[in-house]
Amino acid sequence: MNKRELAFVTDVQTYYSQYGRHALPWRQTHDPYAILVSEIMLQQTQVERVIPKYTHFISTWPTARALAKAPLKDVLIAWQGLGYNRRAKMLHMCAQQIINEYDGVFPSTHKELIALPGIGPYTAGAILAFAFNLPHAIIETNIRTVYLHHFFKHKQDVTDAEILALVERTLDTKNPRQWYAALMDYGSYIKQTVGNNTHKSKHYTKQSSFLGSNRQIRGAIIRALSARAMSKKALVAALASFEQDALLLQLQKLINDGLVEKYKAVYRLPG
Repeated sequence: MNKRELAFVTDVQTYYSQYGRHALPWRQTHDPYAILVSEIMLQQTQVERVIPKYTHFISTWPTARALAKAPLKDVLIAWQGLGYNRRAKMLHMCAQQIINEYDGVFPSTHKELIALPGIGPYTAGAILAFAFNLPHAIIETNIRTVYLHHFFKHKQDVTDAEILALVERTLDTKNPRQWYAALMDYGSYIKQTVGNNTHKSKHYTKQSSFLGSNRQIRGAIIRALSARAMSKKALVAALASFEQDALLLQLQKLINDGLVEKYKAVYRLPG
C-alpha cells in the first residue's frame, strides 16, 4: 500500500474502534447460516428494520436444517415487512440445498457458495469474510461509498473494477471480518454526514418509488394471503385500492415465481 492507502486504512480503523456497531446481532456469531440470513435480509433494507426480523427468524429457525423443513408459507409470513419476498424463497431453497447436497455442512469456498440459490459474488464473499474470516474482495453500497469518498471525489462514472482494485490493495487479509464491518459502518456514517455519493458510480441505478409500484402490489398480495386463502374475487375486493389488471398481472407473476399457488378456486401461499 502507498501512503495514501495506509492513511485511509487508519482512518477507517479509527472510526470503527470508536463508533463501530459492534453490538449488531449478526456480529455476535460466526455461524455461516446466521451470516447468510443477515446478508439476505440486509439487501436493500435498512439495518434498523432488519434487527428485529433477524432476531425472530434465527430464534424460529436456528439452523439451516430447521429452515429447510419449514413450510415456505411460514417463511414468507415471517419475512413480512422486509419486502422483496423472492429473497425469502431463495433463502429457503438455499437451506434445502445445503441439507441435500452438503448434509448440513455449510460450504466454505466461493465456487460452492455462488452455486447456491440466491447467492451472488458479494454474498458469497461476505459469508467467507464474516463466517470464516477468509479474505475475498467484495463490494456493496456502503463499501462503494467509502472508496468513492476517499479516492474518487472528483471523478464520475467510476467502475466497480476500479473500486475493487483498491479493495484488494487495502484488504486486511489477517482479519477481513473486522475490516469489512469497519468499512460498512464507516460508509453508513459518510452517507449520513456527507451524503450519498453513489451517483458517481457507473453502476448506480436510482431505486424506483415504492408507492404504486409492482413491488407494493406484490407485497400487498402476499400480506393478504398470509391471513387466509382467497378466491380471485375476494382478493380483488380486499385489494381494491390497486388497479385490477395490474393486480392480476402481479398475482400471476407471483405464481410463476412460486410465491403463490392456486388450489382449486382459491389462491394461497405455498405450503
